[in-house]
Amino acid sequence: MEDYRLIADQLAADIRAGRLRPGERLPPQRRFARSRDIADSTAARVYGELIRRGLAVGEVGRGTFVRAAPPGPQPMLTEPSEARVDLEVNFPVLPEQAEMLAAGMARLQRPDVLAASLRPLGGSAAAREAAALLLARAGWTPEPERILFAGNGRQAIAAALAACVPAGERLGVEEYTYPVVKGIAAHLGITLVPLAMDEDGLLPEALADAPPLRAVYLQPTLHNPLGMTIPPHRRAQLVETMRELDLHVIEDAIYGFLRDDVPPLATLAPERTIVLDSMSKRLAPGLTLGFAVAPPAFEQRLASALRSGAWSAGRFALDAATQWMADGTAATIGRAKRADAVERQRIRAESLTGFTVRADPRGYHCWWELPDHWRAETFVAAAARLGIAIAPGAAFTVGTGRAPNAVRLALGTPSHRTLSDALDLLAGLARGTPEDAAPE
Repeated sequence: MEDYRLIADQLAADIRAGRLRPGERLPPQRRFARSRDIADSTAARVYGELIRRGLAVGEVGRGTFVRAAPPGPQPMLTEPSEARVDLEVNFPVLPEQAEMLAAGMARLQRPDVLAASLRPLGGSAAAREAAALLLARAGWTPEPERILFAGNGRQAIAAALAACVPAGERLGVEEYTYPVVKGIAAHLGITLVPLAMDEDGLLPEALADAPPLRAVYLQPTLHNPLGMTIPPHRRAQLVETMRELDLHVIEDAIYGFLRDDVPPLATLAPERTIVLDSMSKRLAPGLTLGFAVAPPAFEQRLASALRSGAWSAGRFALDAATQWMADGTAATIGRAKRADAVERQRIRAESLTGFTVRADPRGYHCWWELPDHWRAETFVAAAARLGIAIAPGAAFTVGTGRAPNAVRLALGTPSHRTLSDALDLLAGLARGTPEDAAPE
């Protein structure tokens, strides 16, 4: 093992033991090199190794800082936080929905129906018909025969990436993107290329200027983390550019049900767009079922990827979801969640008045650009000491560019009262200084 890795191991142990605290700035590399009697280049490799492991974050012009919490293996932000108030991951579950879902389970308790649901993988015509009606929005209804089922949304993403982008090839992603995609791409040997954005979303010229890509992964509706929805004129420009470059699109529509007035990109480019969705946000995180609407050119490749990756949906989960889709329960809960998201954004707007926040008033998350006297990593650590888990903006970036001085707040998990109290605490924290919030 090379010396720089041994030194990185020592610093990693100090971070995990708390001897180096979250948000703490590491010495400048030259000073660190002198203190260890090593070359400047070796110090740079040590710091680079800590960043690679997710234990530190580098900010151009500011230095290298210990992360708010040493994350586990990528992808990040996939499990609920153990903090008292979780604003890091969205798990919207309405208080009344358990009773609504229970009614739909009654049929599955019949021995004959249950026996069929315990058999190997399925995907009946009835399931596809029900899914097509559930996924329909703004005049777009997918063809039922084009719908494939995955175990969950993350598995649908993995299958789509595997079907579209061979190992060693490039996938274009927005410069701020869903962190899980980074982990999936690394596992599949896919290189991510960050693409520049503006206030309307992905820039068409970023596609043209990028190195050769095999496909593009986008979140055009209620983008996570920025909350934006790409307007019609920009969608038309993107589709035109994608056709010129012969690029295929993987459209993540997991939050699309909250904006049923916006059609997917597939309405403009059905021949090159794979639409992905899931039940986790529509119903509950424990009710996992993923959807992939594939154009004919990709249907067989996507089906093969689902099978070979063991990402296909389980029969019982599919049958239960089909019942909830067919009897209208899923649609009813979706409408209730649209109202719930609006109320949570109202609470957010009231608590964070005066701050720079980007959000859709119908979304379940927001992007908070912090005051200049705070750094995102330090703010995340200070929030954790208050018992509130939030996500630093760096978790959503691709590449080694400057980490944004922002945090993403997931608003969907706590009760309305708890959300209000937590946001009020965070607002008070942001108005103070890091010195005020430092532990004694």
